[in-house]
Amino acid sequence: MVDAKKKQRRVPDWLNSPLWYSPDSNHHHHANATAYVDIDEEEVPPIATSIHQPPPIAVHEGQDASDEGASTSSVPSAEEVARSAQLFVELSKKVVNMREVRRLVSMGVPDGASVRPTLWKLLLGYLPTDRSSWLAELAKKRSQYRHLKEELLISPSEVLRRLEKLNFSNNEPKCESRGPLPRSEVTHAEHPLSLWKSSIWFKFFQDTDILEQIERDVPRTHPDLPFFAADSPFSKSNQEALRRILIIFTKLNPGIRYVQGMNEILAPLFYVFRNDADEENLGHVEADTFFCFLELFSRFRDNFCQQLDDSAVGVRSAITKLSQFLREHDEELWRHLEFTCKVNPQLYAFRWITILLTREFDFSDCLHIWDALLSDSEGLQETLFRICCAMLVLIRRRLLAGDFTSNLKLLQNYSATNVSHILYVANKLRTHPS
Repeated sequence: MVDAKKKQRRVPDWLNSPLWYSPDSNHHHHANATAYVDIDEEEVPPIATSIHQPPPIAVHEGQDASDEGASTSSVPSAEEVARSAQLFVELSKKVVNMREVRRLVSMGVPDGASVRPTLWKLLLGYLPTDRSSWLAELAKKRSQYRHLKEELLISPSEVLRRLEKLNFSNNEPKCESRGPLPRSEVTHAEHPLSLWKSSIWFKFFQDTDILEQIERDVPRTHPDLPFFAADSPFSKSNQEALRRILIIFTKLNPGIRYVQGMNEILAPLFYVFRNDADEENLGHVEADTFFCFLELFSRFRDNFCQQLDDSAVGVRSAITKLSQFLREHDEELWRHLEFTCKVNPQLYAFRWITILLTREFDFSDCLHIWDALLSDSEGLQETLFRICCAMLVLIRRRLLAGDFTSNLKLLQNYSATNVSHILYVANKLRTHPS
């Protein structure tokens, strides 16, 4: 029988460099980690010295200038300036070259470039590649959203009031006054206690529990970020926009409805579009966010469908695929987590996968991760697997030295790591497949 250790795939020497690992109080354990035989020996890339800051935004009415997200970014490097110029050139073309846009975005969108809102709209298919049709397409979508708000965000009593007013004006124009309808004239569909599934009141009360969950979750959205959580009119208006988007989504998708965590996925989209430098777009942030959320969600909606949890396309299957991906690229680490420590991947990877890593990093770093997720031609889920695997590989020494308790704590509270390193390693995992 072949020695199992000989079968174990080992990662390149460039991952053994201490530059890739966050400070650890148990640093002396690192020396005991298994040395690796390289797959393709190369130098460790230079470590970026600049720290990502939230993108600069205008201070809107009601927003405190000291709020996080309102600060200016650090001085951009020459490389970032050059990439910004390239992105502006691509976005100025009559027909946008999406292949080139994806390539540039995958290298990182400079925070000060003010192009991320447009780039994300293109990458999500909200904007067509033909720039001449942008205004017409945006006008159509924004009009659709306005009608959805008018149709879906009113109470049954208001619907009945409007119907009664319309009926009154059509059938009894000369009548000077009219009191409440006699009980005998109230139809089953109009009665608040109606059990008919077609009744607007039945549908209204059926949605109550879901709407209450949305009301609870929205104020919890990134509580450390004043943009969402401060007690100011600006933050409250942002919360109200998130609430309306989620309610409309829920009513349009009765098969999935609202699932806890959707607010976390919605937040980066709204934040980016709310910080658009184009004043015209700032008047339609809610509509733009709604349609981009629909498109983004369609790419991994099966992870939120409870009926599919145990299927080949559900969230448990996605977690299993991530585990297998780790096994292909670092079998020693995979065996240690699976058999030595017995850390079930669902205990940490469920949150990573379902809410796209939005709670594992600082919000500004999350935006850079999303640049990679949205721009990669391999697709969102495959790119997410590579990034998650890179996160594990980058702390492998600490994981190999740890037991169940320490490793679970480490994975559920991922240590601060330079995101550029994670994305670099994720790309190397594609370059060196098993």
